[in-house]
Amino acid sequence: MVDDLIITLQQAIEISRNWAKTGWSVTFGPRNIEVLSLEQAKALPGNFVFREEAVNYWRQALLTGNDAADSGEKALKALKSGNLKVAADALYFSQYIEKPFAGYSRLWSDLYERLNVMIIKH
Repeated sequence: MVDDLIITLQQAIEISRNWAKTGWSVTFGPRNIEVLSLEQAKALPGNFVFREEAVNYWRQALLTGNDAADSGEKALKALKSGNLKVAADALYFSQYIEKPFAGYSRLWSDLYERLNVMIIKH
């Protein structure tokens, strides 16, 4: 069971680090212009009034995804050494960091809940 969680956690770290690349559907401006990634935001015309908002949003997704993944790596290290308490604490922090994007991602909160169920059964 821990081995499955380790594999899932490794995948989550990779997904989280790529939030700004792979993205999700977010719209900007009164015309609801869809911008799916940081790359797409940067490619918007300079005269698009909401360009800076889109770029800032996706830069924040990049930073948040990396911070959550950093904490996820701490959880991974703890899981590999059998320390479920430290892993749970690290995943708690990852899911806390993820909260501003919870409408688009429940990656870390789902992992945190899954680990807590494992701890209760253990």
